Order: sequence, then structure tokens, then C-alpha cells
Amino acid sequence: MSTTDTASTDFASDPVTGGTAAGVAERFLARVGSAPISWGICEVPGWGEQLPSERVLSEMAGLGLGATELGSVGYLPTDPDALRALLDSHGLRLTGGFNALALADASRRDEQLAIADRSAEVLAAGGAEYFVTCVVSDPDDWARPSLSEEEWQEMFDNIGRVDEVCSRHGLQQVFHVHVDSLVETADEIQRVVDSTTVSFVLETGHMLIGGFDPLTFARDHADRIGLVHLKDVDMTIASPLNSDDITLMQAVQQGIFPSLGDGDSPIAECVTTLESQGYSGWYIIEQDVALTEGLPADGEGPVRDVQRSVAYLRSIASAIPEHH
Repeated sequence: MSTTDTASTDFASDPVTGGTAAGVAERFLARVGSAPISWGICEVPGWGEQLPSERVLSEMAGLGLGATELGSVGYLPTDPDALRALLDSHGLRLTGGFNALALADASRRDEQLAIADRSAEVLAAGGAEYFVTCVVSDPDDWARPSLSEEEWQEMFDNIGRVDEVCSRHGLQQVFHVHVDSLVETADEIQRVVDSTTVSFVLETGHMLIGGFDPLTFARDHADRIGLVHLKDVDMTIASPLNSDDITLMQAVQQGIFPSLGDGDSPIAECVTTLESQGYSGWYIIEQDVALTEGLPADGEGPVRDVQRSVAYLRSIASAIPEHH
């Protein structure tokens, strides 16, 4: 069976409830994309098999998704013309890209800002809207040392400097909370909220793992949300992850991020809350997986899990209240 046969979920035309998708539901579904990590694409050594980009993009498009993030550096072309041609051939657009930056280290300030500038240039030339920032101790070693007050201030100042970089390239910086980054826990998230004006990615998975309820964030900080990453979480696996009994890669390989609606994150409530408050940005399905048992047959593997997520989002779309 082909990917197209398995994916009768064209957001633009399929029924939501007894007729053509329209109004509020249609506006929501038209702003749903995915990221290559939902197909297991990750630069971490030993993560798992890496599917060809043509297959991943074809399966995305077959599910009716209209956009993708850039994914691991080098997975999709970094030449803007080649990138646009590839995405155009699948009817997809680029929303943004993830950038792990060491912004708390004053000795690396110029180097990291130069990296951010080069990345922003590629993203902007590729038609992106978002520059996703994640602050780490080192892009090659995501340790979590305790930060001094001076290092926290360096981070806050550099987040502002990245904002300036993004503005020069016509991009919006959005801050990404992440397990093993320097901003993981609820207290750390709140410090960034209170000490900067940066927009955030509402990350419904990593926020929950770190102890900050994403629904509370959606309700209390709607004006700070520039992008949404939809990720569900099996909190029974998050517990040993948080206690350092397993690594993030092991947790992913054990299935910590199930299809949307199959875990413990308040996905539907976050969506309805944001939409009722007038959120107009993108929703990116980002359910990290790892292919540890070889390459799946065509039409099988990650596409099936993303298809379940798409079906779940369609099922909640009709319950979204109209924003006034």
C-alpha cells in the first residue's frame, strides 16, 4: 500500500464533522506541519536508521502536512535554491530550524553569535519564519553545570543579541525548552520568562518533563508564544529519565514520545486554549522517534505514528472555540 493510500488526511478538504472542514477547524489544521525528527532524523551518533529525505518529505506531504522544519544540519540542503526546489517539489514550506547555542559562556559569545547569523541567513533564504534557539552548555556536549549569576545574565543578554540577529534576517526567535539543555526545569523556564522578552516555543513534551505544565504556560503566557511543538509524553518513562537512570536517547528508543493523544500531555487543552486566545502561528508535530530495527517498508514505520497524530488533531479540531 502506498503512502498516499495510508494517508487520507488532507487538511484542506477532508471532513471534520459531517462535511467540508471550515472556519475555525480549517484555520487550525492549515497551520499544522511536522519535523524530520518525527521520522527519526537526528544527528546524534547511534540514534537509529536515517530515512532518505525524499521519502520523509513525500510521506509528510501524503499526510496533508504543509510545512516542515529544517531538521538536522545537512539533512536537507543548506543551499537556499536547492532547499526551496526540494520542498517545492513536495508542496511543502519551511517554518524554521533548531539551533543549539552556548549562550551562557562569555568566552564563546562572538563565535556563537556568528554561528547564529549564518544559520539565520540560511533559514531566511529558505523561506523560514522562525529561528528556534536552545541554550546548551556546549553544542557537542549537553552537560548541565550549575550556572553562576554572571552566566545567567550572559545567557539573557545573548538571547537579546540573537533577537537582533534574527531581526536583521526577518526571522522571529523562539526559545525552546529542552531536556538536558540549560533551561529544562520549571524554575529555569520561569527565569527566562521573567528576565527576557523572547518569544517561546510552547513545547508540550519537554516542558512537561521539566515540570512546567504546558497548559499553564499557554494560559499564563499566551502573549509570549510564537510557535508550538506538539509532543506527547509517556510520563512513566519520563520518571527514570528525570532521575538520570536512562538517557534521553534511551527514553526515545523506549517510546517516551507516543503519537499525539496517546500520552499524558494536555495536547487538546493547549490547542483549544491557544486558539481561543487568538494564536495564529504554526503547530509542528515533533514526536521524536528512533529507528532501531532497520528501515521500515514503504508506507510503514514513523509515517503510521504521525498519521495517528494527524487523526488526533483532526478529532479535536471541531471542538476549538471561535476567537472573538
